[in-house]
Amino acid sequence: MNIVLFGKPGAGKGTQAPKIADALGVPTLATGNVLRAAVKEGTPLGREAKAYMDRGDLVPDSVILGIVRDELAKPDYANGVVLDGVVRTVPQAEGLAAMLKSLGRKVDAVVSLEVPDEEIVRRMSVRTVCSSCQTPYSNLSPGDRCPNCGGVVMRRSDDEPVAVRNRLKVFNAQTAPVFDWYKRNGARLAVVDANGSVADVTQRVLHALGR
Repeated sequence: MNIVLFGKPGAGKGTQAPKIADALGVPTLATGNVLRAAVKEGTPLGREAKAYMDRGDLVPDSVILGIVRDELAKPDYANGVVLDGVVRTVPQAEGLAAMLKSLGRKVDAVVSLEVPDEEIVRRMSVRTVCSSCQTPYSNLSPGDRCPNCGGVVMRRSDDEPVAVRNRLKVFNAQTAPVFDWYKRNGARLAVVDANGSVADVTQRVLHALGR
């Protein structure tokens, strides 16, 4: 089952993706994690992506689609995937559809995690992430150790309030139309209230998927 997890930055996609994937028995693909790893390594792709990410802008389609193409061709994804933050523009949605078709697959469902803007700003103002595995936290401070892998916890520059509000503007202008594109193209859509506990949101998503 190939699922596109959709929602504003900070809506909980990174938290929900592995839980939904575990329940469905498929892996996740989070291009944000791959891009940040490239930034940390200082690769040409990483340096290019960093300038966009630091401003809270979208990374260009050519970068996103190239990474997704390489990953989805691997055997690990043959039985399905939960795509976390992959489709952020209509051209990306079109490119993903063509890419999956070439692999004999399709998007089986699009799940939109719905959270008000002010709640997004509040969440991200206290969010930290592990510098190694990119696990997000709301209860750890910069410099703490990640209980998942032992990496150092940090705050990302694009989680600062000014950058978050800019990212929300970019989302409304460039990413929100993606949901309408899927609707016009007959995709199965699920709109899920992403407020509340992590477990409650996971159950809502699985219920919307008929699981």
